Amino acid sequence: MPARDVEARFNALNAFLIEHQGLWKPRPFTHLHLPWETVHPALAQWLRQRSLAEAEASHNTPHELPAPAPFPQLAEHAQRLSAVDKLPARALETARHRLNVDVPGRKWQQIEAFGAALQFAQPPTHWLDWCAGKGHLGRRLLQPGQQLTCLEYDPALIAAGQALSDHHGLPVTHRLQDVMADVALNPEHTPVALHACGDLHVRLLQLASAAGCKRLALAPCCYNRINADSYQPLSGAGRASHLQLSIEDLGLPLSETVTAGNRVRQQRDTSMARRLGFDRLQRELRGCDDYLPTPSLPANWLDKPFADYCRELASLKGLSTGAQDWATLEAHGWRRLAEVRNLELVRGLFRRPLEMWLVLDRALFLSEQGYKVEIGSFCDATLTPRNIMVLAERD
Repeated sequence: MPARDVEARFNALNAFLIEHQGLWKPRPFTHLHLPWETVHPALAQWLRQRSLAEAEASHNTPHELPAPAPFPQLAEHAQRLSAVDKLPARALETARHRLNVDVPGRKWQQIEAFGAALQFAQPPTHWLDWCAGKGHLGRRLLQPGQQLTCLEYDPALIAAGQALSDHHGLPVTHRLQDVMADVALNPEHTPVALHACGDLHVRLLQLASAAGCKRLALAPCCYNRINADSYQPLSGAGRASHLQLSIEDLGLPLSETVTAGNRVRQQRDTSMARRLGFDRLQRELRGCDDYLPTPSLPANWLDKPFADYCRELASLKGLSTGAQDWATLEAHGWRRLAEVRNLELVRGLFRRPLEMWLVLDRALFLSEQGYKVEIGSFCDATLTPRNIMVLAERD
């Protein structure tokens, strides 16, 4: 997306998200009846009668669903506003022999795609791998005559990364660094970040622009991993917006899943169905038709009989269950899960528009700092849903 289009697209997305926030902000998991269902009863009824399997089949492609109005119109508008071009890719130098050892296949493919999309007017001289882990990305980018510094917070990852760099005979410095503390950057550094979370990649943008780094590239991730109670916009246009985003709102773009295996999906579904069964129970016990937040639970809780699961969870919340029809409650949880997943498809239409709004807020911030900014996808969403890349370069 050319820089001249960024602000116009941001403003259009901003208007779209504000106008329809009543559709995407309320979460079906916590609301027995969503406010928008009164306005669009035919759509609500159509979604509520679908099965869990049908919801799962539509999860990643909600815009293809032949649902009643206004669903198709919203889907078309959302797709148009959030569309980005694929960034042009160049052929990378052949990777050093066995450089991809210790890297999961999907992650290596993401690194390859990220590297192929890195095209700057001036070639970098000193890469800075931000929140580097073991430094796999930086090592793949490093070419003869260039330097690489990897910043990482975990000493074990630093040791493993340094061992890998030494094994390959590469001149890499792996440095213990809390990037949320003082970080010494200089204009020669070219920072790169592949899926640095929330505050971590925001910190990169702020420090790199202040230090005068001539170029940087990142693929943002986990917008909800922030210390503040709500989103703090970076750009002037973002700060001027009336769109208020909670931590829960910021999690919406991350609700798309393409990599989970069958076992993980089954665990997720069972956990959610049980929580929804317990939700009905707690409403009855409390005589209050409100959702009751419950703590994260260890995976082995799913091995407990449903009755024990509910009794122990109720005890954590200071409730006594008494005698219950546990089979009926458990079946209710699974029926509710099917309804929740299908109603979530409406929110699914807004995943990408909200993510684009957040990415464009970052792009506008960089433009304000004097960068020429390019935005596009660096790989297909089937490889990673977080496939948007921001490239920034100063003359």
